[in-house]
Order: sequence, then C-alpha cells, then structure tokens
Amino acid sequence: MPDYIIIGAGSGGGVLTNRLSEDPNVEVAVIEAGDWDKSPWIHMPMGYFRLMQTLQLDWGYHTVPQKHVNNRVMFVPRAKSIGGCTTVNGMIYTRGHRTDYDHWAQMGNKGWDYESILPYFRRAENWGGGGDEEVHGYDGPLATTRNPIEAEPCVAYRDACIQMGIPYNEDLNGGEQYGVGPCDGTVRDGIRSSVSRCYITPIKKRKNLTFYTKAMASRIIVKGGRAVGVEFVQGRQKKTIYADKEVILCGGAFNSPHLLQISGIGDPEHLSRIGVNTVHELPGVGRNLQDHLAGTVKQGLSKPVSLLGQTKPYAAAIALLQYYTTGKGPVAGHGVEVMSFLKTREDLVAPDVQTHFNNIMYRDHGREIINVEGCMPYFNISRPQSRGTVMAKSADPFQLPELDPNFLSVPDDLRVLRDALRMHREIIAQPAFDAIRGEEYAPGVNMQSDAELDDYIRSDCNSVYHPVGTCKMGSDDMAVVDDELRVHGLSGLRVVDASVMPTLTSGNTNAPTIMIAEKASDMILAAA
Repeated sequence: MPDYIIIGAGSGGGVLTNRLSEDPNVEVAVIEAGDWDKSPWIHMPMGYFRLMQTLQLDWGYHTVPQKHVNNRVMFVPRAKSIGGCTTVNGMIYTRGHRTDYDHWAQMGNKGWDYESILPYFRRAENWGGGGDEEVHGYDGPLATTRNPIEAEPCVAYRDACIQMGIPYNEDLNGGEQYGVGPCDGTVRDGIRSSVSRCYITPIKKRKNLTFYTKAMASRIIVKGGRAVGVEFVQGRQKKTIYADKEVILCGGAFNSPHLLQISGIGDPEHLSRIGVNTVHELPGVGRNLQDHLAGTVKQGLSKPVSLLGQTKPYAAAIALLQYYTTGKGPVAGHGVEVMSFLKTREDLVAPDVQTHFNNIMYRDHGREIINVEGCMPYFNISRPQSRGTVMAKSADPFQLPELDPNFLSVPDDLRVLRDALRMHREIIAQPAFDAIRGEEYAPGVNMQSDAELDDYIRSDCNSVYHPVGTCKMGSDDMAVVDDELRVHGLSGLRVVDASVMPTLTSGNTNAPTIMIAEKASDMILAAA
C-alpha cells in the first residue's frame, strides 16, 4: 500500500512526485490520465505551435457559449500528459506581483504572504543568471533563462514603452513588476523545461515510485470522513488502490473539482441533479473560476522583420534542420522576447494589464497565421473580477464537465481591455516604431469609439489558459481547502494545483503552481 496517492502528474503533481519520493522509505503512487512525454514536439520549444494544431495531447475542453462575449464557444487547451500543461504551454515564467500573495494572506491564509512563499519560488528555480539575484534560485530542478530582446519589432516595443514614460524593468520577476522588459522562460539550451523533464524524468526509476499512466481516476473513496483510496480505469480494467496516509488531488482547475464532484464532494443540489450521492457537502467545489482574458492590437509592419517568414515551408525546414543539428535557431526559444506589466490608471498600486508582445499576427490560438507582416501585442487583464464555474454534467468520469468562465460578466473587465487597447495604440504611435510601422490591421483605425472597440474586443478576445480558483483556499463558506491545502471537513485529502488559488496571480500561472506544490510538499511531510 502506498503512503501517498497523487492524482495527476502535471505542474503540481509532478513536483510532489519528486519531493515526496525523496525518502526511499516513502511509497508513492501516481495516477495520470495521459502518457509519457514522448513526442519530439514537446521538447522543442516552438513545437507547441504544432501541438496546438494537432491537439494530440489535449483534453478537448471548450466553454459553454459566453453570453458577454457574443455567445462565443471558446477553446481552452489543457494537456493530458506526464508533465501536464508544462509540456505544451508557452514557457513564460512569471511569478506574479507580491501583492497577489499578500492578499491571499489577508484573506486568512496564514503563511501565503509574499515573503513566506518566496523561498519556494527560489527552491524550484535553476536560474540562468542576471537580474535580481536575491529573488532567484540557482539549485532547483526548473531551468529558467531570460530571452534577449533582439528582433526589430521587439526592440521597437521596448523603446516605445520607455518613450511613453513606462520604466524599463530588467527583471519582471524581481522586487517590482511594473514596466517593460525581457521575458523569462522555462527553457534551457534549446530544450523545454517541463515539469516532466525537470522533476520526474531524473527520478522516475526510484523503486518507491509507481506510475499508472493512461489511467482515468473515477472516484476518490471516502470512508468515515477520510479519503482512503482511488478508483480508476486503465485500459478496460477498473482498478482500486488505497493510501496509508493521504490522497493528493492535482488535476488542475478543471479536473480537480470535477473528480471531487463525481466522488460525491460538492454542492448537494448539484450532485443530486447529476445522480451522485452526497458524501461530503462542500458548496464551493467548482465555483470561483477565474482566467486571464486577452485582447490584441494587430499592427501591420512596413518591412519584413516579423516571424512571418519563418513560417514558410522552406524557412521552417531550414529552422528544423538547424535545431536538430545544433540545438539552436528560431525554434529553440519560447518566442516571446519582450513583455510588459502596465497600469490603466495612475492610482493603481500594482499593474492591471500584462502584455506578451508577439512578433507575428495570428488568429485562433495560433492555429491560423495571418499572412501579413505584422506584430501583435497580446494584453490581458491581470486581476479579472468575473467569476465562473466548473460543473460535472453526470457521474461519468469520461464526460468532460461544463466550463463557464463567465468572461466579461463584470463590466470593468471590459473597460480594462479597452483602455489597454488604446494604450497600445499610443505605444505603437511612438517614434520607436516609425521605421517599421505599417497600417493597423485590426481593429482598424476607423474603429475609435467605446462601443466600436468593445465590439471588437468581444469578437477577438480569448483565454490565456490560466484557469484557477475552483477549489479555493480559505476559511469562508465557499472555500474548499484550508491554508494547509486540506479539504475542509475531510481527513487524508488535499488539493495541490492551480485550483486552490483564491485569486488569480498577475502573470502566467505555471510558476505559482510549482511554488504551491513545493510548499505543499513541506506541509505534507511535516504532517506524516
């Protein structure tokens, strides 16, 4: 019997797999719905564009029609693989603003303030150098590096921001987030630093580790108020394993609440509707869904200086040949050289907009490249106020839950995107862009009023794939876990993934999720 059962080997579960199995006397079992990360497209940094097109590792999630976004059904990719979304994400490494974590602590979550969680960011990181050395880690598993700002449009964006009075910030993960600067990424020596590669592969042959891959967890077994085991389906076989100490759920913001619900843990009214007997009443399961929503300005360029040329068959073939012979070239980096954290109002303590500057224009999550020389600031609301839900549709573990992010349900979210769009028009109007500026491709210079820009944003915006909050940490009636990540009212069960974040961090959520798991490993081992 294993001491611990980990459900899901993604950003959270992969870290726990490593840390909990460091003691050879501790037995760990890992249940993962996907398979090992064998595809070469995973490890090639720019291979994620290929994975986005083929969806070979994707769960297949889409939202319900979003009534505040022209009733659009929106694609929300999630990876089914050892390593989870770290095998397919954009490899952007951002920690968030210190006030994100101080706010968690102010909500009653002891030990989650910035100064308390910083050591876990450092413990995870194997930093490539530069910036604020006091905040980075150098001995951790997760290899991170900083992209140089070299491409002409990226240099123009940086310089235009500075001309606008936005400060240059060499380290956006340092003590101050506000400004424009180079982008950090989970890449090293032309290879993606996934959780699988950095945390799992080096230790996967430990004798105290058992992996069940291509195995779908179907129920957490609860007896006498304690989680004691997990039922799962592997191939055509139904299997059950029991834990001596704890079951640890690491399925992410969609799959974790779903498994809790079909296990009878959730809102009794909802469980009754889907034919599941209530095992433990916890009404907050699946609620409080938050995600970053992004808009764009698609800006034409007057010279062939974007990445468009690299997408042509001949150039792409040369880039692949260069990568496989030298490990370098256009596909060896994560693609975003420059990023900014901006304020739409001067009185804000922390930035409310994050921008990934893309040196190419595309639609449909990169699956359709726009065949025009151009660049595309991709700006998202850092702290959206809109809240949504993840709800199981039935007791069937193979039926995906209903996702309703409820995007733009709070009008101020739309205001932030509109202000960010206008701000980026102003940035592109700066002298730094004079030598390369073409015509605005979209929304188009004829669209100027609030109503026109709002219509464009609703038709153009998309998720940045940072769902959190559906098993939120806290002590209020809608909290699912406490500040030790233990499920309220049950023993032997924790949730360790992005779903426990009570509010979104201002930045990409991969690094914070890894931090959460690093901190959780200490909590779990201390309780053993």
